[in-house]
Amino acid sequence: MSEDIRYPIGRFDWKGDVSPGDRAGHIAAIEAAPAGFRQAVAGLTESQLETPYRDGGWTVRQVIHHVADSHMNSYVRFKLALTEDDPTVKAYDEAAWARLSDSADTAVEVSLTLLDSLHRRWCALMRGMSDAEWKRTFRHPEIGPVALEKSLAGYVWHGKHHTAHIAELRRRNGW
Repeated sequence: MSEDIRYPIGRFDWKGDVSPGDRAGHIAAIEAAPAGFRQAVAGLTESQLETPYRDGGWTVRQVIHHVADSHMNSYVRFKLALTEDDPTVKAYDEAAWARLSDSADTAVEVSLTLLDSLHRRWCALMRGMSDAEWKRTFRHPEIGPVALEKSLAGYVWHGKHHTAHIAELRRRNGW
């Protein structure tokens, strides 16, 4: 575990090209992520869902909705990269999205259900990709070109990162 509460599993560290076996493992992790989020919030009260995972951080509710927002964006970016040559994708203000009423006030079950379906579609898409398609890129306006295999690894990390935020909050508070 990281000593920095913002990064309980450490920062994303891209190691470079991955093998087809590594990709299969990453896809399995994406497939399992919705169940991990359900487990992370299981039994939490409304008050606990309104608890920030750290001072100045998002509430548990906002974290779950953020993951749905982020993973929806990733799914669309995959589809764009597979159907266009190096498309430029739109960046978005994650913190501003987290303050919107659908993130601040909506039941977490809405995004958990969305993640169940989204991840099924996303995994079906990824399982049908060729080795060459994994090398396709999109262009992020803040970080430049991103290969789909790197994006996949980043979203595996992203799911684990936010699940760990909730797990660590539960541990610290004895929930």
